[in-house]
Amino acid sequence: MAEIQIDALIPAEMAGRAEKVGVTKVSLPASKMFVLALLAGAFIALGAVFSTIVVTGAGEMLPYGVTRLLAGLVFCLGLILVVVAGAELFTGNNLIVMAWASRKVGTRALLRNWGIVFAGNFVGAALTAFIMFFTRQYTLSNGAVGQTIFSIANGKMHLDFLQALALGIMCNGLVCLAVWLTYSARTTSDKIIAIIFPITAFVAAGFEHSVANMYYLPVALFIKQFDPAFVASLGLDVSQITWGNFFLHNLLPVTIGNIIGGALLVASVYWFVYLHQGKTAE
Repeated sequence: MAEIQIDALIPAEMAGRAEKVGVTKVSLPASKMFVLALLAGAFIALGAVFSTIVVTGAGEMLPYGVTRLLAGLVFCLGLILVVVAGAELFTGNNLIVMAWASRKVGTRALLRNWGIVFAGNFVGAALTAFIMFFTRQYTLSNGAVGQTIFSIANGKMHLDFLQALALGIMCNGLVCLAVWLTYSARTTSDKIIAIIFPITAFVAAGFEHSVANMYYLPVALFIKQFDPAFVASLGLDVSQITWGNFFLHNLLPVTIGNIIGGALLVASVYWFVYLHQGKTAE
């Protein structure tokens, strides 16, 4: 009879689990992979919706750091849903590089997964943004929620390329560390606790997450396009919030940064320490 283990897995065991997860992920049929990616985009968007509501007006009563802490804590909903409910998230899937480096996953399979999942995440997040436009949630608190939406979007649109790249690197370093920590978990509670601190840290620090931005910027763009009277009532300069700026000046550098942070600084490092070493010893 197999011994029942209740202790968390140690890092070397986590690396083995990460390899197996990577192989499983790339083996999914394209249709299922896309649907799970669509869900992940929607889940991350829900975390963004939650965070937007919570920080609206908080800055008038709370110190900046406390407001950012609250924003991060509630944003954790997104990755908790992805990990516990099951979904395919592009940023977390950068850890598939561990299986790729061990030659258990081919380059074509890795890129196929990333491409399908990235597209699915975009559709899921953007559809959520579109639905949220029709809820008119942005008009709540006399338009204060909308003010928050455009404040977030403007901040992201005014990042220069190198800054967005660096913020993307730092972000996915923490996101992939959160997912990596969940590989040590044996229970749902373990997974949730493992997620909270790294994700809270990346949001509080203002780092840039490509999939989250697939919600934050489209929701502002939809409001700008379909409710110009509301936007005019805010008295904000929203000229930089365009689809072109979104794709070229934010999503592109942030995505590149996310890949560097997740695939290079987390996945490759842990592969080298725990998997490459083991192969050498043999």
